[in-house]
Amino acid sequence: MGKMSMTIEGSFNHSLLQAKLASLFFSLRRFKAAIKLSLDVSQLGELSQFQIKATEELEPDVCVYPNTITPDSENDILKMSEMPLLAIEILSPRQSLEELLDKFKVYFALGIKSCWLVIPPLESVTVYSSDNMSKSFAMPLCQEVFDEILDVKIPLMEIFVK
Repeated sequence: MGKMSMTIEGSFNHSLLQAKLASLFFSLRRFKAAIKLSLDVSQLGELSQFQIKATEELEPDVCVYPNTITPDSENDILKMSEMPLLAIEILSPRQSLEELLDKFKVYFALGIKSCWLVIPPLESVTVYSSDNMSKSFAMPLCQEVFDEILDVKIPLMEIFVK
C-alpha cells in the first residue's frame, strides 16, 4: 500500500461546474474565486487525525476569497497560507462522499467559515457551516442556494442547467 493514491477528478461535468461556480462568485463582485488552489495545511501538524491522505496541502475544487485579496504578478503564491471564506468540493464519479466530508473537517479546523458539497447527479448543493451543521438545496424544492455565513444567494439553475 505504500504509494499515495491520486483521485482523478477531471471529468467534463466536474470541470464545467468548477468554472461555472468560480464565475458566479466573480460576478457577485464581492469575491474572487480560484480553482484547485493549494492550501497550506501545515499549521495543523499531523493530518492523520482527520483520516485524509494529504500531508501538506489540500486543493478544494473552488476557493472563494473576499474581493480585497489581490494577486501579486511578481511573487506568485504556490501554497496559500491565507484561508478562503468558502471551500467548494464537487463530488466526482471517482470520489467517496466520506472522503469529501473528511476534507471539510480539515477546512473547518483551518478556519474556513463555510463549505459547499456539490453533488452533480442530484443537482444539489449542501452548505456546511460546521462539520455537523448543514442545509441542503435542490430543485425543484429550492430555487437557490443560500449561504447565511457569506450572505450569498445563487440560483440553482445558474449552477446546474446546461
